[in-house]
Amino acid sequence: MDANLLHISYEGNALEDPWVEPPEDMYTRSVAPEQAPDEPTYLDIEFEKGDPVAINGEKLSPAALLTRLNEVGGANGIGRKDIVESRFVGMKSRGVYETPGGTVLLEARRGMESITLDRGQQHLKDELMPRYAEVIYNGFWFSPEREALQAAIDHTQEFVTGTVRCKLYKGSVSVVGRKSPYSLYNQEVVTFEEDTVYDQKDAGGFIKINALRLRTLASSRSGAKFN
Repeated sequence: MDANLLHISYEGNALEDPWVEPPEDMYTRSVAPEQAPDEPTYLDIEFEKGDPVAINGEKLSPAALLTRLNEVGGANGIGRKDIVESRFVGMKSRGVYETPGGTVLLEARRGMESITLDRGQQHLKDELMPRYAEVIYNGFWFSPEREALQAAIDHTQEFVTGTVRCKLYKGSVSVVGRKSPYSLYNQEVVTFEEDTVYDQKDAGGFIKINALRLRTLASSRSGAKFN
């Protein structure tokens, strides 16, 4: 067993057989989802530049905030993960984790990013995160590549500020609300009731240009005349 504020992990003994289900009495930070309350718990989590700073209007230090989410998330059966890892040293190893607070924060932050990050930023960050996680997992926190990745990720978080409402229920976390002073979500643009922002006729040229490579491919392989 290995424990810190973010997670607790279990390995060895019965868990060395990947077919064996973890025993319920092993867990220490969460109840089984089946035993979680029958009513959902709602949390409003506030972010400033990507960092969580408050829960339900109460400002908390990072450690106190994560401790609170561990308690509330664990009580709702959230954060259990049974995985087989490919370790840096070359072997596969099974580990069972409990990360109640981290699981809630991941969903909440992605909910915040969904309205504050541009599409290109969001896609780039999603591409960088597996590499960032790999660098840290392999123990290279003080490496230049981690610092370079950190700078890029930090830059994407400049406007990730606002509040996310999460619904915790029997092992699941759902984002059910999000708002931000820097939100890129514009109801005047996305509404289906008006047609002054987006003219349907504009799509014709867009579709034709994007389909050019497919029409060229079809023509070359079928022998049909290109049109």
